[in-house]
Amino acid sequence: MPRPLGDVLLAVVLGAHGLKGEVRVKTFTATPEQLSAYGPLHGKDGRAFTVKLLRPGVGAAKAHEAVVGFAEITDRNAAEAMKGTELFVARTALPEAETDEFYHADLIGLDADDGEGRRIGKVLSVQNYGAGDVLVLVTETGDEIWLAFTRENVPEIDVKGGRIIVAVPDEIVAGPEGGSEAEIDEPQS
Repeated sequence: MPRPLGDVLLAVVLGAHGLKGEVRVKTFTATPEQLSAYGPLHGKDGRAFTVKLLRPGVGAAKAHEAVVGFAEITDRNAAEAMKGTELFVARTALPEAETDEFYHADLIGLDADDGEGRRIGKVLSVQNYGAGDVLVLVTETGDEIWLAFTRENVPEIDVKGGRIIVAVPDEIVAGPEGGSEAEIDEPQS
């Protein structure tokens, strides 16, 4: 059964820029210019935002930033109120991923099993704090497991089948009910 496709986060508003309602945004697209390529954006509350102006950031430090003017935001006060707003697009607005490619949003909710078919948990999120992607799994007991999102740690991704295979670190041991729990290795005498 195909998984339902939800919204995909494309940007977050960093703050106001100037007096005419423009905002600075951090984009999660390959290039900032792609922010307007998929039609109107929307916030979590459903408000729609139409990009009418977009200027990419300048320099390596601002490679994923842009100044954006939205048709619906016309003054600085409204722009300041948008700080922290996450901007989404419907997953169906994005092109289909190529073979062996996927959107991070497609991974959320997938079952995570080890190489022997034992359930580890589900994919909660994909994070990136600057050193590469980190896959966050949540177990049936609510514990989180953070794994570097590499081919070595995640050798198989089956979005259509609704699961991923993860190489389980030694510190994680599958529990008797198919869940998982962290276990500290005790020194052997």
